[in-house]
Amino acid sequence: MTTEQRDLTSPSCIAGPRTDFIERSHQRSAALGLTRSERRDLDPMVRSDLSVARERNHRLYVHAAPVMHLLFEQIVNTDSMIVLTDAQGTILHSVGDDDFLERAHKVALQPGENWAEHAKGTNAIGTALFEETPTLIHATEHFMHANNFLTCSAAPIFDPRGNMLGVLDVTGDQRSYHQHTMGLVRMSARMIENHWLSDDFNDRLRLHFHSRAEFIGTLLEGIIVIGPDGKILGANRSAIDQIGMSDAELRTRSLTSLFGISASAVYDHFRMPMSVPMQLSVPAGQVFHVSARFDWPSRSIATGFDLGNPPAMPSLDRPEPTPIPRVVAHGEAERGAAARLSGLQYLRTGDPQVEALVQKIRRVLDRDIPLLILGETGTGKELLARAVHHDSARSRQPFVAVNCASIPESLIEAELFGYEDGAFTGARKKGAPGRLVQANGGTLFLDEIGDMPLSLQARLLRVLQERCVTPLGSTKSIAVDIAVVCATHRNLREMIERHEFREDLYYRLNGLALRLPALRERTDLEAVCKRILQAERQHDTPELSMPVLELFRRYAWPGNIRQLANVLRTAAVMSANEHTITTAHLSDDFLEDTRHVCGAARPPALPLPMPPVAIEPVLAMPALPPMRSDPPREPAVHHTLEQAEIEMIRAALDAAGGNISAASKQLGVSRNTIYRKLRWHVAELPR
Repeated sequence: MTTEQRDLTSPSCIAGPRTDFIERSHQRSAALGLTRSERRDLDPMVRSDLSVARERNHRLYVHAAPVMHLLFEQIVNTDSMIVLTDAQGTILHSVGDDDFLERAHKVALQPGENWAEHAKGTNAIGTALFEETPTLIHATEHFMHANNFLTCSAAPIFDPRGNMLGVLDVTGDQRSYHQHTMGLVRMSARMIENHWLSDDFNDRLRLHFHSRAEFIGTLLEGIIVIGPDGKILGANRSAIDQIGMSDAELRTRSLTSLFGISASAVYDHFRMPMSVPMQLSVPAGQVFHVSARFDWPSRSIATGFDLGNPPAMPSLDRPEPTPIPRVVAHGEAERGAAARLSGLQYLRTGDPQVEALVQKIRRVLDRDIPLLILGETGTGKELLARAVHHDSARSRQPFVAVNCASIPESLIEAELFGYEDGAFTGARKKGAPGRLVQANGGTLFLDEIGDMPLSLQARLLRVLQERCVTPLGSTKSIAVDIAVVCATHRNLREMIERHEFREDLYYRLNGLALRLPALRERTDLEAVCKRILQAERQHDTPELSMPVLELFRRYAWPGNIRQLANVLRTAAVMSANEHTITTAHLSDDFLEDTRHVCGAARPPALPLPMPPVAIEPVLAMPALPPMRSDPPREPAVHHTLEQAEIEMIRAALDAAGGNISAASKQLGVSRNTIYRKLRWHVAELPR
């Protein structure tokens, strides 16, 4: 926030930029034909028009409602109200203290009324809409004298592309003005914008960053959305402020031109659990700590599934049933909720164990029964939790995931329960709501619950029993309504015996225990591969060659679906414009691993973009020493697969005039790969 913006949101700054700001608005109001002594009669929309306006802005309300509820908890009993308007200034919804709502009604501060400058003169809502900046209008700064008893703090709400969505405003009696109100409104507007961004781009790579690593995961973090081609699709307000570019300028950039890194490099860094944030710099020289998110529904390396826009494929067992519409507010059912894709249905790929698991979940869905998901790392525990949320009556409310193993023990209590201003050394001003409150109305997913410290297990148990959260440093409890899904790869019963996990919490969380099978135990490997590849290349989905499929079947997959998705994503990129994935498209480290684990011969590691003859290795062929001196039993174009690689490298080097860099680019491999392949054939290099 600039110095000018700080001045504009503080009534104590009565001179300079703020005075000019107010004066400009007064001049606009007078030019519109309004008078300061004017007292306009109530002129609200007719009921049907208000319903249409609310329906048109239903999505805004869905994201704003839980934030407004949380904000009201902070200002209750302060002679105040919270107002949400559309981009034209029409009040859509309001909530506040009953006594003040009656006073506000007398000046037409109620749903259906328009508070743009052309209707009410200088006021926080209308002026924020015009200036497109957070605005405070206090007491006599209002153009109309009838509104002088008010103090109003408003912040515009923008979508990730910079389009105005509406305004969030807190209005109160001018005698109850508090300097922190504007800060609360600004942060609440950012929370709504972040929810909107996540909803818009939940199938895209998102980078979360800040100059201080501890602020990642808070409302102060910047968020940038990256498209499949590496272009920046959108960003939140904090990202724009931190980088110092306009929204329009930022969307002309790519990930490479902004941070100097490719999307594939980001995927590679964050594909393993508990990856530390990267440190990246922008052209202006600022250094940021960066984390990546691949949330559901996504084409992420973690799952490869895209539920937001699933590829068409025949059902593997039976036709998908049409989901039953839920009874919801504001005409949600009429907008086609019945046609929504079932998240659980999409997970069914023919394995009997997964099928039985899905049927169990459907029996307890929306019955307030906590789920405990057990399974090895990478089996898709969070994927399953998101599918449960997706199919539940809470699907339009937040899904908040917390990895108990990735948060330092010293911070996890504040992260979960929130904290008040000054609750501990290093706590940020105005505090933080905590993940439990953020999940209010929706689903809280506690991943790796077995890693939660014992001291916090008692607090969590109390929250689950009482449905109330007390932030650190506060004596005030906040009611929460959450569905809880937990997951772990640990044996909690053994931990209970070792007194490392509370038995009472275990039984509270274990309403229904679900064990996700490891990938090596499943019978649907080929179907899972198809789903992942269809998500990666929807329009030209490649197939797996029989040798690759056989290799996959023999491999143990210690990383489970996460590892499989990583391997297939690389193969899908390497096999671009080809219809079949061969072992030549698999990464060197994976092939090396399979050679050690499965005892298979080393297949060629090159993508073979220009072979004279298509070569597909037979994986059962015994490994040959690199310098075999005895002649082959019968003539062949290539004595071994290794020699076939050498001849292709020779051809590329000849064509490049001995330039190894040019040959490596032509072959699509690194210089080191060429050196390594030729380490036993130095004499083959052109001189």
